[in-house]
Amino acid sequence: MPYVPLTWLAEHTDVPAATTAADLAAALVKVGLEPERIVPPAVTGPLVVGRVLSISKEEQKNGKTINYCRVDVGEHNDAPGTGKEPADVPSRGIICGAHNFAEGDHVVVALPGAVLPGPFPIASRKTYGHISDGMISSARELGLGEDHSGIIVLEELLGAERVPAPGTDALALLGLGQEVLEINVTPDRGYCFSMRGVAREYAHATGAPFTDPGLPENLPGGTVPAPTPDGFPVEVDDTAPLNGQVGCDRFVTRVVRGVDPVAASPAWMTERLVQAGMRPISLAVDVTNYVMLDLGQPLHAYDLATVSGPIVVRRAVAGERLTTLDDVERTLDAEDLLITDSPDGARGSRVLGLAGVMGGADTEVSGATTDILVEAAHFDPVSIARTARRHRLPTEAAKRFERGVDTALQAVAAQRVVDLLVEHGGGTADPAVSDLDTTAAPTPIEFDPAQAPRLVGVDYPREQVLDLLRQIGCAVTMVADGLTTADDDGADDAAGTVTVNPPTWRPDLVGPAHLVEEVARLAGYDAIPSVLPPAPAGRGLTVAQRQRRDVARTLAEQGLTQVLSYPFIGDVHDKMGLPADDVRRRTLRLVNPIADDTPALRTSLLDTLLETARRNVGRGATELALFEIGLVTRPDGMVATGGPGVDRRPGGAELAALHAAVPAQPRHVAGVLAGQRGPDGVWGAGRPSDWADAVEAARQAACTVGVALTVRSGAAAPWHPGRCAELVVRTGGGEQLVGHAGELHPKVCEALELPPRTVAFELDLDAVLAASPADPVQVAPVSTFPLAKEDVALVVDAAVLAADVLAAVREGAGELAEEVRLFDVFTGEQLGAGKKSLAFALRLRAADRTLTAEETAAVRDRIVQVAGARVGAELRS
Repeated sequence: MPYVPLTWLAEHTDVPAATTAADLAAALVKVGLEPERIVPPAVTGPLVVGRVLSISKEEQKNGKTINYCRVDVGEHNDAPGTGKEPADVPSRGIICGAHNFAEGDHVVVALPGAVLPGPFPIASRKTYGHISDGMISSARELGLGEDHSGIIVLEELLGAERVPAPGTDALALLGLGQEVLEINVTPDRGYCFSMRGVAREYAHATGAPFTDPGLPENLPGGTVPAPTPDGFPVEVDDTAPLNGQVGCDRFVTRVVRGVDPVAASPAWMTERLVQAGMRPISLAVDVTNYVMLDLGQPLHAYDLATVSGPIVVRRAVAGERLTTLDDVERTLDAEDLLITDSPDGARGSRVLGLAGVMGGADTEVSGATTDILVEAAHFDPVSIARTARRHRLPTEAAKRFERGVDTALQAVAAQRVVDLLVEHGGGTADPAVSDLDTTAAPTPIEFDPAQAPRLVGVDYPREQVLDLLRQIGCAVTMVADGLTTADDDGADDAAGTVTVNPPTWRPDLVGPAHLVEEVARLAGYDAIPSVLPPAPAGRGLTVAQRQRRDVARTLAEQGLTQVLSYPFIGDVHDKMGLPADDVRRRTLRLVNPIADDTPALRTSLLDTLLETARRNVGRGATELALFEIGLVTRPDGMVATGGPGVDRRPGGAELAALHAAVPAQPRHVAGVLAGQRGPDGVWGAGRPSDWADAVEAARQAACTVGVALTVRSGAAAPWHPGRCAELVVRTGGGEQLVGHAGELHPKVCEALELPPRTVAFELDLDAVLAASPADPVQVAPVSTFPLAKEDVALVVDAAVLAADVLAAVREGAGELAEEVRLFDVFTGEQLGAGKKSLAFALRLRAADRTLTAEETAAVRDRIVQVAGARVGAELRS
């Protein structure tokens, strides 16, 4: 996230003196930049200028020599007689272990109550036999750099003539008391990763004048030097460009000789680097970082003595290795774009760094470097993004290159670096300049200004649309009768299409819709009215949506908890014991799975629901009742096809091919139950969940949408073969298997770490809904006549399914049956071998009369007759 110091921003645009970080955030929000946070000052509390009055060196028993100093801190001095070791003049006594200052020097003093970066609070404390009433500070202690060899001497930092009086606030003097705004930059606005870009946006938001530091005319010299034949040689040899885009289309080199290797970065530069969240290192590195933060152009400095021309930009050879500046040896990929040089005449044989990401350790600037080679290049964003992610190097340079860097900025940025090295390092600019430039101008966009009001819904005048496009740097050319006229800042803007040439720093502007977005952004999102669309009658939930909600509500009312699981699976089918030829094993594999161990899409809900149950059991849930409604993927029948272009609407054949390439994704409902179904209590022991609970949950789900399931014995993994029920829907065309329910196989429970005798069900919900009646289910009126009860016990062969007998009983009972329930199954010697008795409780009622004994007896006789004909049943005597 970029950090925006107000004083730095004010160099490029007019920022009122009273502006706070909150004011800046409010302004930038107007143009679509999101404030992340306001960073408080690095140092808080009293930090003042002090003048060293005396130094008393004291040798300690541990062999260390410390300085007891009396320091004049102006109005913050201790008065004589206060009990803090007063001297002849008001001052403060401070213990200091550094020895790089002398009496009379001005230093930076952190007084008690100050908090330095760390945080490190300062307080008065007794040490080495004295009261140390503050701390004389070094650059590192104040967060201004890594130099901890000695404390800051202001005469060396500012010059003797600029040192203020003792007691002066040092927070303002060193720029440590400023708030800094951190902003969030979206991927399409990479130019805002620079002070130049943020200043431009601030100018758009406030109307303040803006001075572009990226233009040659705004350089101290007013121009950049032209390339010379003797410039440091550079070649681009990209034989395998990504997506047809050459990895490097511009490469500028400059040379600065005779730089003082121990020259320090100026205080204002280190201050700004710290405010921007970067660590000052050395003059050469600090200058390149500073220019990058200011302009948005990443740069790199090489020790010229270690580089052999020509520099060659090429792709890596698979297996090449490079030790980067972070001292990590990396194995390179064939897609990596490299900066190489040519030692011993071997062209491009030595790798200097990962282009646009990080340099190598062999040619970095060191404490002995005097001649510096400056690189300012432009690289393909896709190539840089892939390399940065492949090597996990999200560097500041990569963040900018992968979002797109201004292709017209390289020569200006290099000149800025040269100027700063000459000014602060005492170097001399070499007249040799190299500028390999194959960049192409941004593609013009044909644009009708009337699209802005049409798409946004705000009546933008044509003149306003064109003016806003010019403000962001676009060149607008009028088009009339096939002829074009140059940008005339408003003349002849009455009508017609225009040609818009985006600026080089806005690679995201590639179509008319992007220009409309810019108009809406700069004109103000607050100008776009919030209109609540009307809700026409009859456009609520569809019938299928209401039915799915009814199913979910029914299962929840039965005590099941709805969950949502990710549809990605791994080897779960092996754990579920699916046969090798099971259709559910044919999965659709993902090209880019979120995890290597879950590369495929589920083919049944139990694939992921059982894993959810396992996770809950592992976390202590001993009583479990879960259900899920979701899509499964069945790739059978898919026909692969290519993607159509985006320049036109696909034709009928293309649409048909696309539909054929989409796998079937039916919606299922599934549930898992384990542990106690009813809890223990004062009423007695509870009961465990069993296969009947799974069957009943499935039946109730179907009954909610008016579908009666037929339950019969079946066998399917992952259920126990002897405790599995097939769930069938009877339709006009016959029967359709829509699911299974029952107890899971013991081996499945063991493999998935589920409790023994866990039960589950799964239904093809789309098939169930398709079988539901077209007309809404009508509620039958409640009869006021008394209920007649009748029991009937039928003897059938042991192989006859109870469901078939129950269906025959219901058919025989006819319309008078309000409820038919199986309440007993009996086998015994008195029935004979291979026989069983099924007892049914009948609840009979008529809507218009009280049933007579003769009528209930007739129902009983009809049941025996129908059951006998259907399943060979006999009335048990």
